[in-house]
Order: sequence, then C-alpha cells, then structure tokens
Amino acid sequence: MEPDLPSLAQLEAQARQRGLLLRLQVGRQAAVGWSLRVGVARRQAGGAQEERLVLLGELKGWALPTAAGLRLDTMRVQGEESAAVGALIWAASFAWALEATPCRRARLLAIRDDDRQHRRLVRYFRQLGFEPLRELGGGAADLPARLLWGGAGLLMQGDCAEGLRRSARRLERRR
Repeated sequence: MEPDLPSLAQLEAQARQRGLLLRLQVGRQAAVGWSLRVGVARRQAGGAQEERLVLLGELKGWALPTAAGLRLDTMRVQGEESAAVGALIWAASFAWALEATPCRRARLLAIRDDDRQHRRLVRYFRQLGFEPLRELGGGAADLPARLLWGGAGLLMQGDCAEGLRRSARRLERRR
C-alpha cells in the first residue's frame, strides 16, 4: 500500500479516538471471493450499568479476486456525525481491499429511485473519485446487471487508493 495512505489499523485507532467502534466482518466464499460488511457504532450507557452499541452506519459489499473486483452495495449512515461516519466507512472499505485482496478498483451503483436523489448520489460518488461506466436501464441487456445490483442507475468505478485518500481527507476535516 502507498505510504501516504492510512492503514486499516490506523483507521481503527482514529475511530477509537472519536469514541467510535469500527468493525469489519469478512467472509471468505471459497475461491470465489469475499463478503464484506463494515460497521461503525458508538457505545451508549444503558440502565443498570449496561452498555449497548448504537449502529451509526454500515456498508455491505463483496470482492472478487481481481484488480477490478471490489463491489460496494448498500450503505446506510445515521446520526449527528454522519459525514465523519461515512468517511470512516469508505476509508475502511478501501483500506481493507488494498491490504487484504488484489482489488484496486471498486464499482458501485448510483441507484435511480428518484431523480433528485440520484443526482446527489452521483455528485457524492464523484467526490470520492468514482467515474461513470454506463447507465443500467430497462433494456434486456441490462437485466443481469440490474438483478445483481438491485435496480437501475449509473454504474460507476473508482480507484481504491484514490478513494482511500479522499475519504481520509474528509475524515481529517471532520475532527
């Protein structure tokens, strides 16, 4: 990995400094690849000295053992620190791919449920370094990809090192 990029261990330490827990759940799918779930939570005191975790954000995806194999699917973030939590999730996803897989490029779908929301997603993903690959529409040729991604929209691809660099910068700005 490039020396100016934070490692997954460094990102976990940054999360702890913010009072957050960063966890990755990785499953190996035989020789096919990996399943990935990245979560960020905060400890919250409960009653009778109980402590519980409050999930602030998560991302689900999978990786194939190829240079362009990282697929990022569902991301949800909630709470008052959503910008920092989102940046942390993106950074951890890219760092994991660079450290543990041959993946160097990632793909995702800017889903087209609503035109206004779609434009916001495309702008957000561009800020992370993703570029459009192709539109997935209603044609028969797009059906397999739409089934895989769960809908229509703009399929985008980005460089994992650049995505890590950009999300780490966003994380630093959120201190």
